[in-house]
Amino acid sequence: MANMTFCAALPLADLGEGETRLVTLQGTDVLLCRDEGAIYAVASRCSHLEEPLACGKVKWGRIACPAHGARFDLATGEALSKPATLPIRTFAVRVIGDMIEVAA
Repeated sequence: MANMTFCAALPLADLGEGETRLVTLQGTDVLLCRDEGAIYAVASRCSHLEEPLACGKVKWGRIACPAHGARFDLATGEALSKPATLPIRTFAVRVIGDMIEVAA
């Protein structure tokens, strides 16, 4: 993480437990997720049919696509269930003070 460039994404207080927030960083849509106190940043669309993940349920370190139910690991992006077979992109995240920052 030493050579990564991080961008301020969202105040930590604006992302509650089990919630998602869509942010755009340097022209890229990134979905911030908070689960069991951990903050994750992933691609905003499902790898199956590019459906938005923003309304997906976050639980147990996973996010479920609201359109077809595919689940993804929030830490690795790995597709955990069909119909998705390809992973989603993940981004490095850090919290500095009260701000969530994402590597862009």
